[in-house]
Amino acid sequence: MNQTENTNTEWLFEITPKNKFFSLNLKEVWQYRDLLLLFVKRDVVTVYKQTVLGPLWYLIQPLFTSITFTIIFNNVAGISTGTVPPFLFNLAGITVWNYFTACLNGTSNTFGSNAGIFGKVYFPRIIVPLSVVVSNLVKFGIQFFIFICFYAYYYFQGAAIGMNGTTLFFPLLIVLMGILGLGLGMFISSLVTKYRDFSNLIGFGVQLLMYLSAVMYPMALIKEKIPTYGWLVAYNPLAYVIETTRYMLLDVGQISLLGLGYTFLVTLVVFFIGVLIFNRTEKSFIDTV
Repeated sequence: MNQTENTNTEWLFEITPKNKFFSLNLKEVWQYRDLLLLFVKRDVVTVYKQTVLGPLWYLIQPLFTSITFTIIFNNVAGISTGTVPPFLFNLAGITVWNYFTACLNGTSNTFGSNAGIFGKVYFPRIIVPLSVVVSNLVKFGIQFFIFICFYAYYYFQGAAIGMNGTTLFFPLLIVLMGILGLGLGMFISSLVTKYRDFSNLIGFGVQLLMYLSAVMYPMALIKEKIPTYGWLVAYNPLAYVIETTRYMLLDVGQISLLGLGYTFLVTLVVFFIGVLIFNRTEKSFIDTV
């Protein structure tokens, strides 16, 4: 190849160091979209391999959790869900909550679980946590289908439930939960590379966060019964997503535009910080993992 031909050569991809303060290279992610789909397929298929019940695990967990919450919180503790059947009330909250926790848990150890791949070949590292968020939509779809089945059962049994005009915006809530789980998961994943014991707190922290997210009770109830600690729920953005979900799907409770605006703002901040720290960590994580 002569000098003229070498000068006119156009590269398909150009890999350069990230020097920007905040870098979310969507163009590069789009170029590697085939790899993203490959990771999504990998995450979905590995769940079914070497299991006895396979995808039935997706159904067992929300159903048994809803039954447990119904017995303990509604029957024993006497928490009222109004005209909505307690089991359906709990199932609606758990279905959305499970998507958030799946995104958070799946992305919180991105560097540790993929160190072998990251150390051998280059690709946009953010593709891995993105694939977790996308693949978990399959799990959410299965669980949401089960919710629709029970919804139809109670509806034809005469339960006072119904949807409203805001139901059309329900997919936006799921996107919001996915982005929040992604941002928080990338932030935690970056911390785990330096502080290994931090991963031990994730399970406990997620469990505690569930009780502060109004998954098994209406937000108005905690403000009425325990007003001193009601602010813990009021300042939790996840609680507004859960409450809005039940309003959209069951027409129970109320929708707070101010609360949703607050949730949207917190999600953007968490996602921004998560991407920022994730990009900084990917430059040197291989030395500490």
